[in-house]
Amino acid sequence: MNEKRIFYSKNKDAAMIAAYVKAQETFPYFWRELSWEYRRIIPALEMACVKVAFSKEDSNDSEFMWVNEIDFDGKFVSGVLINEPQYILRIKAGDNVHVPLTQVVDWLFVLQGKNYGGFTIQVLRSQMTEKERASHDEAWGIDFGDFKEVLIAHQQDEHPENLEEHPMSRNMREQCEEFFTQNPQEVNTQDELGYTYLHREAIAGNRTTIEVLLQLGAKKELLTKSGKTAHDFAQALYWKHITGLLK
Repeated sequence: MNEKRIFYSKNKDAAMIAAYVKAQETFPYFWRELSWEYRRIIPALEMACVKVAFSKEDSNDSEFMWVNEIDFDGKFVSGVLINEPQYILRIKAGDNVHVPLTQVVDWLFVLQGKNYGGFTIQVLRSQMTEKERASHDEAWGIDFGDFKEVLIAHQQDEHPENLEEHPMSRNMREQCEEFFTQNPQEVNTQDELGYTYLHREAIAGNRTTIEVLLQLGAKKELLTKSGKTAHDFAQALYWKHITGLLK
């Protein structure tokens, strides 16, 4: 991210700190997958959640808890707290939370029985015995596999192009062209926060959809109410394959 990463923890474990950083750097892949999940008629994800560092009221330390039902506006992550806090009194399980991306320390989704993300989980598993890992995975109901491997995109080994663009973005070109051709007023419509389709697709890194929008007259210069262009989001989230299109 362009902003300084802040981790509210006294944990000096170098491997864990590296996991926090990697999770933030790759969070756009989590959101890309989830943005397509929200468009699917039949859900495909078995799980999707993020781990957030919540600062304690009386110290500089943090409590790390998982959040699901995620939304993301390019800077802030929103969702519902899964865990019941042990130390933090201002929130409880089931509460809606809204935090900057700099407080996200991990993310996880499960698709077709395979897990993606889970950087901090794999660090913890690396410190366990084989028996402890089996017990851990059973408690989660997930086979986390090799703790040395963390995947970020579906079928990235078989289809490395998926690391650049989600396959649904490529495959939905015709449907996308048809929808916006039949509904041209939607191309530059701004929601209550000033976001257009171009902003949202830039946040998710969907190059093909962006190409269609630009061909049909999407305005790159439109600003959200927070003053952001689609290019601003693409640049902040390091979607290098679309920044040139949106300049």
